[in-house]
Amino acid sequence: TPTSVNYHFTRQCNYKCGFCFHTAKTSFVLPLEEAKRGLAMLKEAGMEKINFSGGEPFLPDRGEFVGQLVQFCKEELKLPSVSIVSNGSLIREQWFKKYGEYLDILAISCDSFDENVNVLIGRGQGKKNHVENLHKLRRWCREYAVAFKINSVINRFNVEEDMNEQIKALNPVRWKVFQCLLIEGENSGEDALREAEKFVISGEEFEEFLDRHKDLSCLVPESNQKMRDSYLILDEYMRFLNCRNGRKEPSKSILDVGVEAAIKFSGFDEKMFLKRGGKYVWSKADMKLDW
Repeated sequence: TPTSVNYHFTRQCNYKCGFCFHTAKTSFVLPLEEAKRGLAMLKEAGMEKINFSGGEPFLPDRGEFVGQLVQFCKEELKLPSVSIVSNGSLIREQWFKKYGEYLDILAISCDSFDENVNVLIGRGQGKKNHVENLHKLRRWCREYAVAFKINSVINRFNVEEDMNEQIKALNPVRWKVFQCLLIEGENSGEDALREAEKFVISGEEFEEFLDRHKDLSCLVPESNQKMRDSYLILDEYMRFLNCRNGRKEPSKSILDVGVEAAIKFSGFDEKMFLKRGGKYVWSKADMKLDW
C-alpha cells in the first residue's frame, strides 16, 4: 500500500547543492490534469500522505502548479496529509494566502545556520540570505496555520556544527536529519550531475552529530541504511524509483500500468519505513499546534 508517497514532479532547481541526490536530468513536468489523474490513482490504492518535492517545487509556474496540486489533494482527494519540501527561496506570502489552508506541513531544507557554510554547500542564490529567509517562512507558517518542519543533510561541511539554539528558536514540529547519501547516476559515478564524494561523512561522525543534538525532541535521524529503501519515490513521469542497488531504477509509469503493477518494482521496504518513524501524526488537524 502506498501509504506515504514522495512525488518529485520536477527536477529543475534554482540552487546547486553539491550533494543533491535528485538532480536536473530532465526539464519534464507532467501536465496538471495528468498529475491529478495519477494522484487520484494513488489515493484509490490507499495513499494517505503526499509529499511534493523536486528539484524545487515552487519553480514551475511560480508555485501555482504545486499550489493547485496541494488544493486538489486536500479538497478533492481529502488526503489526511499534504506536504511540500522546498528550499524556500521562491515562496511568497501571497502563496500562503491562496493555498496555505490546504497544506499540512511545509519542510524547508536548511543545512547550516552559518551562511558561509550554506554558500560552500551551494544552498544559496545571489545575495539572498538563506537563514533570514527561513525565519520569515517560519513566521508565515505560524500566521497561516501550516506545520513547519526543517530538513538538514549532515555532511563534511556542517558535521561539527551545534544547531541546538537555532532549532529551539525555530521550534519545528519535526527536524529531519539525514546522513549525506551517495546515489549512483545522481551525485556519484560517471553519468552524474553532482560529485558528492567530498561531502560524505562516516556513520560514527553522523552519530556524534546526533548525540550533540539528542535533547531536541523534534529530532528525527535518518542514516543511509534507514533512508535508502524506506521511501516511495515517484519521479517526474510518475515512475517509482528503486534505490536498492545504490542507483535509481525506474518502474513503468503508474499512468500506463497502474499503481499495483508499478509498485512491485519500487524496492520499497515497508518494515524500514515504519522503523524509521515514517508514519506519525501528519495531519495538521491532529497536531494540536499552538500556531
